[in-house]
Amino acid sequence: MRIWIITSGRKKITEDWREAVDGSRTTPKTPIVLFRPGNSPDSAKIGSSMSKVRRATHAGSWYNDSGDELRHQLEGWLNKAKSLQHPARAIIAPHAGYYYCGSCGAHAYKHVDATRVKRVFILGPSHHVRLSGCALSTTEKYQTPLFDLHIDSKIYEELYATGSFENMSLDTDESEHSIEMHLPYIAKVMESRRDEFTIVPILVGSLSPEKEQHYGKLLSRYLADPESLFVISSDFCHWGRRFHYTDYDQTKGEVWQSIEALDKKGMDIIEKMDPVGFTKYLLDYQNTICGRHPIGILLNCIDAIRKNGNGYKMSFKFTKYSQSSQCTSLQDSSVSYAAGCLMFH
Repeated sequence: MRIWIITSGRKKITEDWREAVDGSRTTPKTPIVLFRPGNSPDSAKIGSSMSKVRRATHAGSWYNDSGDELRHQLEGWLNKAKSLQHPARAIIAPHAGYYYCGSCGAHAYKHVDATRVKRVFILGPSHHVRLSGCALSTTEKYQTPLFDLHIDSKIYEELYATGSFENMSLDTDESEHSIEMHLPYIAKVMESRRDEFTIVPILVGSLSPEKEQHYGKLLSRYLADPESLFVISSDFCHWGRRFHYTDYDQTKGEVWQSIEALDKKGMDIIEKMDPVGFTKYLLDYQNTICGRHPIGILLNCIDAIRKNGNGYKMSFKFTKYSQSSQCTSLQDSSVSYAAGCLMFH
Protein backbone atom coordinates (compact mmCIF):
# COMPACT_ATOMS: atom_id res chain seq x y z
CA MET A 1 0.00 0.00 0.00
CA ARG A 2 1.40 3.39 -1.00
CA ILE A 3 0.31 6.54 0.87
CA TRP A 4 0.62 10.02 -0.62
CA ILE A 5 0.05 13.17 1.41
CA ILE A 6 -0.15 16.33 -0.65
CA THR A 7 0.50 19.59 1.14
CA SER A 8 -0.03 23.08 -0.14
CA GLY A 9 1.97 26.21 0.39
CA ARG A 10 5.71 26.56 0.80
CA LYS A 11 7.62 27.79 3.83
CA LYS A 12 10.84 29.73 3.59
CA ILE A 13 13.53 27.70 5.36
CA THR A 14 16.14 29.91 6.90
CA GLU A 15 17.74 27.92 9.70
CA ASP A 16 21.41 27.25 8.92
CA TRP A 17 21.29 23.73 10.32
CA ARG A 18 18.29 22.79 8.22
CA GLU A 19 19.74 24.13 4.99
CA ALA A 20 23.03 22.39 5.76
CA VAL A 21 21.24 19.03 5.78
CA ASP A 22 19.70 19.41 2.37
CA GLY A 23 20.30 22.81 0.82
CA SER A 24 16.56 23.29 0.81
CA ARG A 25 16.27 27.06 0.72
CA THR A 26 12.94 27.41 -1.04
CA THR A 27 13.12 31.07 -1.93
CA PRO A 28 15.96 32.29 -4.19
CA LYS A 29 18.57 34.03 -2.03
CA THR A 30 19.58 36.29 -4.90
CA PRO A 31 17.87 37.56 -8.04
CA ILE A 32 18.15 35.54 -11.22
CA VAL A 33 21.59 36.51 -12.44
CA LEU A 34 22.64 34.58 -15.49
CA PHE A 35 24.22 36.19 -18.52
CA ARG A 36 25.42 35.35 -21.96
CA PRO A 37 29.24 35.32 -22.15
CA GLY A 38 30.51 38.80 -22.92
CA ASN A 39 27.23 40.50 -22.01
CA SER A 40 27.45 40.11 -18.24
CA PRO A 41 27.77 43.12 -15.93
CA ASP A 42 30.44 41.05 -14.19
CA SER A 43 32.50 40.94 -17.38
CA ALA A 44 33.48 44.54 -16.71
CA LYS A 45 34.87 43.46 -13.35
CA ILE A 46 36.95 40.52 -14.54
CA GLY A 47 40.13 42.48 -14.02
CA SER A 48 39.36 43.15 -10.37
CA SER A 49 40.59 40.89 -7.59
CA MET A 50 37.03 40.49 -6.29
CA SER A 51 35.71 38.80 -9.43
CA LYS A 52 38.75 36.55 -9.87
CA VAL A 53 38.18 34.64 -6.62
CA ARG A 54 35.17 32.74 -5.33
CA ARG A 55 35.28 32.76 -1.54
CA ALA A 56 34.61 29.65 0.55
CA THR A 57 31.30 31.10 1.73
CA HIS A 58 30.07 27.97 3.53
CA ALA A 59 33.29 27.37 5.47
CA GLY A 60 32.78 27.81 9.21
CA SER A 61 29.13 26.73 9.06
CA TRP A 62 28.66 23.77 6.72
CA TYR A 63 32.23 22.53 7.23
CA ASN A 64 35.31 23.44 9.25
CA ASP A 65 37.11 26.65 8.24
CA SER A 66 40.40 25.55 9.86
CA GLY A 67 42.62 23.95 7.23
CA ASP A 68 44.38 21.67 9.72
CA GLU A 69 41.20 20.54 11.42
CA LEU A 70 39.39 20.02 8.11
CA ARG A 71 42.30 18.00 6.72
CA HIS A 72 42.31 15.80 9.83
CA GLN A 73 38.56 15.25 9.59
CA LEU A 74 38.67 14.33 5.89
CA GLU A 75 41.61 11.99 6.47
CA GLY A 76 39.66 10.20 9.20
CA TRP A 77 36.69 9.57 6.93
CA LEU A 78 38.87 8.50 3.99
CA ASN A 79 40.86 6.08 6.13
CA LYS A 80 37.66 4.29 7.17
CA ALA A 81 36.34 3.89 3.61
CA LYS A 82 37.11 0.72 1.64
CA SER A 83 38.76 0.77 -1.78
CA LEU A 84 37.48 -0.79 -4.98
CA GLN A 85 39.75 -2.56 -7.44
CA HIS A 86 39.65 0.16 -10.10
CA PRO A 87 40.02 3.94 -9.74
CA ALA A 88 36.98 6.11 -10.45
CA ARG A 89 36.55 8.15 -13.63
CA ALA A 90 33.42 9.74 -12.18
CA ILE A 91 31.82 9.81 -8.74
CA ILE A 92 28.42 10.67 -7.30
CA ALA A 93 28.65 12.19 -3.82
CA PRO A 94 26.42 14.34 -1.56
CA HIS A 95 26.63 18.07 -0.90
CA ALA A 96 25.03 18.61 2.51
CA GLY A 97 26.81 19.82 5.63
CA TYR A 98 29.73 17.56 6.52
CA TYR A 99 28.19 16.72 9.91
CA TYR A 100 25.48 14.87 7.99
CA CYS A 101 27.17 13.50 4.88
CA GLY A 102 30.93 13.99 5.15
CA SER A 103 31.59 10.37 6.03
CA CYS A 104 29.38 9.18 3.15
CA GLY A 105 31.29 11.30 0.64
CA ALA A 106 34.55 9.61 1.62
CA HIS A 107 33.26 6.35 0.12
CA ALA A 108 33.33 8.04 -3.29
CA TYR A 109 36.50 10.12 -2.95
CA LYS A 110 38.41 7.06 -1.66
CA HIS A 111 38.52 5.84 -5.28
CA VAL A 112 40.15 8.92 -6.83
CA ASP A 113 43.65 8.25 -8.15
CA ALA A 114 45.39 11.63 -8.00
CA THR A 115 48.28 10.42 -10.17
CA ARG A 116 45.94 10.11 -13.17
CA VAL A 117 43.87 13.28 -12.84
CA LYS A 118 44.69 16.60 -14.49
CA ARG A 119 41.24 18.21 -14.47
CA VAL A 120 38.17 17.79 -12.29
CA PHE A 121 34.72 18.54 -13.72
CA ILE A 122 32.21 19.37 -10.97
CA LEU A 123 28.53 19.27 -11.96
CA GLY A 124 26.26 20.70 -9.27
CA PRO A 125 22.52 21.43 -9.37
CA SER A 126 21.30 25.02 -9.09
CA HIS A 127 19.40 25.58 -5.84
CA HIS A 128 18.93 29.36 -5.89
CA VAL A 129 18.34 30.49 -9.48
CA ARG A 130 16.15 29.28 -12.30
CA LEU A 131 18.28 27.91 -15.09
CA SER A 132 17.16 25.88 -18.09
CA GLY A 133 20.69 25.08 -19.25
CA CYS A 134 24.15 25.08 -17.69
CA ALA A 135 26.32 27.96 -16.45
CA LEU A 136 30.02 28.56 -15.84
CA SER A 137 31.83 30.63 -13.24
CA THR A 138 33.21 34.09 -14.01
CA THR A 139 36.05 33.62 -11.52
CA GLU A 140 39.55 32.24 -11.96
CA LYS A 141 39.92 30.29 -8.74
CA TYR A 142 37.88 28.85 -5.89
CA GLN A 143 39.09 29.18 -2.32
CA THR A 144 39.12 26.32 0.19
CA PRO A 145 40.56 26.18 3.74
CA LEU A 146 43.21 23.80 2.36
CA PHE A 147 44.38 25.62 -0.78
CA ASP A 148 42.93 27.45 -3.79
CA LEU A 149 41.67 25.50 -6.81
CA HIS A 150 42.23 27.05 -10.25
CA ILE A 151 39.64 26.96 -13.03
CA ASP A 152 40.71 25.51 -16.38
CA SER A 153 40.36 28.51 -18.69
CA LYS A 154 41.10 26.45 -21.81
CA ILE A 155 38.26 24.02 -21.14
CA TYR A 156 35.97 26.93 -20.31
CA GLU A 157 36.79 28.51 -23.69
CA GLU A 158 35.93 25.23 -25.41
CA LEU A 159 32.62 24.99 -23.56
CA TYR A 160 31.68 28.61 -24.29
CA ALA A 161 32.45 28.02 -27.96
CA THR A 162 29.63 25.47 -28.13
CA GLY A 163 27.06 28.20 -27.39
CA SER A 164 25.45 25.98 -24.75
CA PHE A 165 26.70 27.69 -21.58
CA GLU A 166 25.77 30.86 -19.71
CA ASN A 167 27.78 32.86 -17.18
CA MET A 168 26.70 32.89 -13.55
CA SER A 169 27.26 36.01 -11.50
CA LEU A 170 29.62 36.03 -8.52
CA ASP A 171 26.61 36.32 -6.17
CA THR A 172 25.03 33.20 -7.68
CA ASP A 173 28.37 31.39 -7.56
CA GLU A 174 28.99 32.18 -3.90
CA SER A 175 25.40 31.45 -2.82
CA GLU A 176 25.39 27.98 -4.35
CA HIS A 177 26.64 25.14 -2.13
CA SER A 178 26.33 22.13 -4.46
CA ILE A 179 29.75 22.74 -6.01
CA GLU A 180 31.52 24.25 -2.99
CA MET A 181 30.84 21.28 -0.73
CA HIS A 182 33.04 19.12 -2.97
CA LEU A 183 36.00 21.49 -3.09
CA PRO A 184 37.60 20.51 0.27
CA TYR A 185 37.41 16.82 -0.64
CA ILE A 186 38.91 17.52 -4.07
CA ALA A 187 41.69 19.54 -2.48
CA LYS A 188 42.36 16.76 0.03
CA VAL A 189 42.55 13.83 -2.40
CA MET A 190 44.53 15.92 -4.92
CA GLU A 191 46.88 17.64 -2.44
CA SER A 192 49.92 15.67 -3.64
CA ARG A 193 49.42 17.36 -7.04
CA ARG A 194 48.10 20.72 -5.87
CA ASP A 195 49.81 22.70 -8.64
CA GLU A 196 49.23 20.15 -11.39
CA PHE A 197 45.45 20.01 -11.87
CA THR A 198 42.55 22.34 -12.63
CA ILE A 199 38.81 22.34 -11.96
CA VAL A 200 35.85 22.84 -14.31
CA PRO A 201 32.81 23.86 -12.22
CA ILE A 202 29.48 23.64 -14.06
CA LEU A 203 26.15 24.75 -12.56
CA VAL A 204 23.33 22.58 -13.91
CA GLY A 205 19.76 23.84 -14.25
CA SER A 206 16.42 22.07 -14.61
CA LEU A 207 17.04 20.24 -17.86
CA SER A 208 14.65 18.41 -20.11
CA PRO A 209 15.66 14.85 -21.08
CA GLU A 210 16.66 16.24 -24.47
CA LYS A 211 18.98 18.79 -22.87
CA GLU A 212 20.48 16.15 -20.60
CA GLN A 213 21.26 14.17 -23.73
CA HIS A 214 22.71 17.28 -25.41
CA TYR A 215 25.05 18.09 -22.55
CA GLY A 216 25.91 14.41 -22.17
CA LYS A 217 27.08 14.20 -25.77
CA LEU A 218 28.93 17.49 -25.45
CA LEU A 219 30.83 16.46 -22.32
CA SER A 220 31.37 12.80 -23.27
CA ARG A 221 34.75 13.41 -24.89
CA TYR A 222 36.04 14.81 -21.62
CA LEU A 223 34.69 11.85 -19.63
CA ALA A 224 36.44 9.52 -22.09
CA ASP A 225 39.76 11.23 -21.33
CA PRO A 226 41.64 9.22 -18.65
CA GLU A 227 43.06 12.48 -17.26
CA SER A 228 39.58 13.71 -16.33
CA LEU A 229 37.56 13.14 -13.17
CA PHE A 230 33.84 13.94 -13.05
CA VAL A 231 32.26 14.81 -9.70
CA ILE A 232 28.46 14.61 -9.77
CA SER A 233 26.94 16.49 -6.84
CA SER A 234 23.68 15.07 -5.54
CA ASP A 235 21.75 14.17 -2.44
CA PHE A 236 18.98 11.60 -2.77
CA CYS A 237 15.44 11.54 -1.37
CA HIS A 238 14.29 14.65 0.53
CA TRP A 239 11.40 13.25 2.53
CA GLY A 240 8.84 15.00 4.72
CA ARG A 241 6.15 17.64 4.63
CA ARG A 242 8.69 20.44 4.48
CA PHE A 243 9.92 18.96 1.19
CA HIS A 244 6.35 18.40 -0.07
CA TYR A 245 7.17 14.72 -0.55
CA THR A 246 5.74 12.00 1.72
CA ASP A 247 5.52 8.90 -0.46
CA TYR A 248 5.29 5.93 1.93
CA ASP A 249 5.06 2.31 0.81
CA GLN A 250 3.93 0.50 3.97
CA THR A 251 4.86 -2.89 2.52
CA LYS A 252 8.53 -1.92 2.98
CA GLY A 253 8.25 -1.50 6.76
CA GLU A 254 9.03 1.76 8.57
CA VAL A 255 9.03 5.07 6.73
CA TRP A 256 12.84 5.14 6.54
CA GLN A 257 12.85 1.64 5.02
CA SER A 258 10.38 2.76 2.37
CA ILE A 259 12.64 5.74 1.58
CA GLU A 260 15.66 3.45 1.30
CA ALA A 261 13.81 1.08 -1.02
CA LEU A 262 12.75 4.01 -3.20
CA ASP A 263 16.30 5.40 -3.37
CA LYS A 264 17.85 2.01 -4.09
CA LYS A 265 15.41 1.43 -6.93
CA GLY A 266 16.86 4.56 -8.55
CA MET A 267 20.42 3.61 -7.60
CA ASP A 268 19.96 0.24 -9.31
CA ILE A 269 19.00 2.03 -12.53
CA ILE A 270 22.05 4.29 -12.24
CA GLU A 271 24.26 1.22 -11.77
CA LYS A 272 22.78 -0.11 -15.02
CA MET A 273 23.83 3.23 -16.59
CA ASP A 274 20.40 3.64 -18.16
CA PRO A 275 19.47 7.29 -18.86
CA VAL A 276 16.03 6.47 -20.27
CA GLY A 277 15.23 4.21 -17.33
CA PHE A 278 16.34 6.88 -14.85
CA THR A 279 14.09 9.49 -16.49
CA LYS A 280 11.15 7.06 -16.33
CA TYR A 281 11.89 6.28 -12.68
CA LEU A 282 11.78 9.98 -11.80
CA LEU A 283 8.49 10.40 -13.65
CA ASP A 284 6.96 7.34 -11.99
CA TYR A 285 8.04 8.04 -8.41
CA GLN A 286 8.82 11.77 -8.36
CA ASN A 287 11.75 11.06 -6.04
CA THR A 288 13.23 14.34 -4.83
CA ILE A 289 16.83 13.68 -5.93
CA CYS A 290 18.20 17.22 -6.15
CA GLY A 291 21.09 16.27 -8.44
CA ARG A 292 18.91 14.32 -10.87
CA HIS A 293 19.96 16.51 -13.80
CA PRO A 294 23.74 16.24 -13.20
CA ILE A 295 23.17 12.48 -12.86
CA GLY A 296 21.18 12.56 -16.10
CA ILE A 297 24.07 14.28 -17.85
CA LEU A 298 26.52 11.65 -16.57
CA LEU A 299 24.30 8.79 -17.74
CA ASN A 300 24.00 10.40 -21.17
CA CYS A 301 27.79 10.90 -21.29
CA ILE A 302 28.17 7.17 -20.73
CA ASP A 303 25.52 6.42 -23.36
CA ALA A 304 27.29 8.64 -25.92
CA ILE A 305 30.62 6.90 -25.26
CA ARG A 306 28.99 3.50 -25.73
CA LYS A 307 27.38 4.57 -29.00
CA ASN A 308 30.70 5.76 -30.37
CA GLY A 309 31.80 2.13 -30.39
CA ASN A 310 35.25 2.90 -29.05
CA GLY A 311 35.49 -0.32 -27.04
CA TYR A 312 35.40 1.22 -23.56
CA LYS A 313 34.03 -1.09 -20.86
CA MET A 314 32.43 0.75 -17.98
CA SER A 315 30.73 -0.18 -14.73
CA PHE A 316 29.07 1.81 -11.98
CA LYS A 317 28.85 0.79 -8.34
CA PHE A 318 27.40 2.49 -5.28
CA THR A 319 29.62 2.07 -2.24
CA LYS A 320 27.61 3.78 0.53
CA TYR A 321 24.08 4.85 1.42
CA SER A 322 22.91 6.75 4.49
CA GLN A 323 20.12 9.01 5.77
CA SER A 324 20.28 12.14 7.91
CA SER A 325 17.76 10.50 10.25
CA GLN A 326 15.46 7.48 10.27
CA CYS A 327 11.87 8.61 9.80
CA THR A 328 9.16 6.67 11.61
CA SER A 329 6.18 9.02 11.23
CA LEU A 330 4.77 11.57 8.82
CA GLN A 331 5.92 14.32 11.19
CA ASP A 332 9.58 13.41 10.58
CA SER A 333 11.88 14.44 7.74
CA SER A 334 15.17 13.26 6.33
CA VAL A 335 17.59 13.54 3.43
CA SER A 336 19.35 10.56 1.89
CA TYR A 337 22.97 10.43 0.74
CA ALA A 338 24.79 8.04 -1.57
CA ALA A 339 28.34 7.58 -2.83
CA GLY A 340 29.07 5.84 -6.12
CA CYS A 341 31.85 5.36 -8.67
CA LEU A 342 32.04 4.99 -12.44
CA MET A 343 34.99 2.87 -13.50
CA PHE A 344 36.59 2.31 -16.90
CA HIS A 345 38.10 -1.13 -17.45
